Amino acid sequence: MSAEERHPGVDEYLAGLPEWQRELGQRLRDLVHEADPAVEETVQRRVRPYFVLDGTVCALLAAKDHLNLFLYDGAIVPDPQGIITAGHDNTTARTIAFRQGDPVPHDALLEMLRTVIANNRAGGWRRIKAAKTG
Repeated sequence: MSAEERHPGVDEYLAGLPEWQRELGQRLRDLVHEADPAVEETVQRRVRPYFVLDGTVCALLAAKDHLNLFLYDGAIVPDPQGIITAGHDNTTARTIAFRQGDPVPHDALLEMLRTVIANNRAGGWRRIKAAKTG
């Protein structure tokens, strides 16, 4: 996705954050598009940046002392590097919380995002989960 195709609401959201969260949010945004350039940006719940492709892939949400990346994967995407920080048993989304100065685990996160996208293209995590338990 080119810069011209990015959602202005996501730009506005990031612009309102403290510098370190803004820069981190932009790095995460770029990583999502690196995972698949067809990912589209949208704003839901009035201001929250979401990234979608055949379903929700992830979302950003800033907090006072960290920036959350929510992965909408139904907890089925493997996390061999242990980068998930919360929601391990959540049936919809898990979270990676980044604090100021935290490194972005580029390769591990890129692989997870690509797996979420592949699962979305295969019908979504709900369908995949049902097929595994059915």
